[in-house]
Amino acid sequence: MRFIIMLLPWLELLTLIQLGIHTSALAAVAYVFIMLVLGMVVLQRQGSQMMTRLREAQQGQVLGSRLLVDDMAMGLAALLLMFPGMISDFAALVVVIGPLRRRIARLFGAPEVQPYAPQMDRESEVTIEGQYTRLDERDPN
Repeated sequence: MRFIIMLLPWLELLTLIQLGIHTSALAAVAYVFIMLVLGMVVLQRQGSQMMTRLREAQQGQVLGSRLLVDDMAMGLAALLLMFPGMISDFAALVVVIGPLRRRIARLFGAPEVQPYAPQMDRESEVTIEGQYTRLDERDPN
């Protein structure tokens, strides 16, 4: 695994050189720049959507763990798009496609993500009766 990680930058460089050979050097540089901008746009959009979902969760709405996993996966895809090279761009494409991403995750042994649902105890409906007095409305004397 270490060997692959050490070899990856060189393979990415090789793919960009091959792209430059088959098209032109300017096309290869433009490709890298376009993928960088696309990755930044995806990361910005996904970050704002994730913050919106977290705000909604704070207001009491249900937050699915699948949403968080999908948000994180899209953030990873955006980072992969920002790395120069075609191998990381292909990996980003795999991460972006949801069903394919989940199938690959299951192949690697990742557990199935279950949506969050708060547990309610319907059998213990207890009513507490009593009297109360508001302290801020009481007579100060």
